[in-house]
Amino acid sequence: MTGDGDGRVSGTNRRFPLTTTPGISDAASRWLAGERWDEAPPRRASTMMLVRDGATGPEVFMLRRVSGMEFAPSMMVFPGGGVDERDGELGLPWAGPSPAEWAERLGCSPAEAQMYVAAAVREVFEECGVLLASPSASGPLVMVDGPEWREIRVRLVDRRLSLADVLHDRGLVLRSDLVVAKAHWLTPVFEPRRYDTWFFAALMPPFQVADGETTEADHADWFVPSDLLEAYAGGSALMLPPTVMCVEEIRDAPSAAAVVVHSDSLPLIMPEVVDAPGGGAMEIVER
Repeated sequence: MTGDGDGRVSGTNRRFPLTTTPGISDAASRWLAGERWDEAPPRRASTMMLVRDGATGPEVFMLRRVSGMEFAPSMMVFPGGGVDERDGELGLPWAGPSPAEWAERLGCSPAEAQMYVAAAVREVFEECGVLLASPSASGPLVMVDGPEWREIRVRLVDRRLSLADVLHDRGLVLRSDLVVAKAHWLTPVFEPRRYDTWFFAALMPPFQVADGETTEADHADWFVPSDLLEAYAGGSALMLPPTVMCVEEIRDAPSAAAVVVHSDSLPLIMPEVVDAPGGGAMEIVER
């Protein structure tokens, strides 16, 4: 996956052997053999590539999902998850490009755009303790290192609180100016759990700490992309195709700031299972 000079990432029509995606290989192989079942409706989701500059170039914060998860068990992933309908509430405290501006970029309604961006901000706080919010539209981000913030994270996870609740209670605004859109992926039709997922990116804020304290992960850390991709190639790290291609983009960037730039082209991408030597492959296809 490489940049083509205009912020767009190439890589469509690329193939991933099913042997490299064990979490989906059984269903994919059955679909390829001609079996059919009702397609699951996709659920809206957002994920966040949190990046920083390291000693050798950009680094990215990743989680390894626990083995008992129904979707993508033991996979290396970016922080993220399903949209909470309350993420689209009118009046959610907001600074930076408006939901209408985001809607133009994402090609959806303002309410949907707000949901996707707010979900990405909420999920990275729930799973990593990083909150892209501040008391004003241009001031420093809020410090979230006290014990009360851990309780807020718990209450967000179990949906006793919404992101809007937290922002209103704390006198904060969501900083949409610190977030960029990178890619739009749809889970293949044969998967029993499907997600319509927007991939966003943001710089790791100074004076905050990414901790990965979530029950959905058994390991979390900052990774050098080339090391992670080497582990993936060797079979010691599992990743789905969207994650692999995003990590490759981060690897190829000269700096973290170069990652956090809007992609000019954001086609919907849905992998398709195709015949290939060795038992089939997932082909990356723009919709």
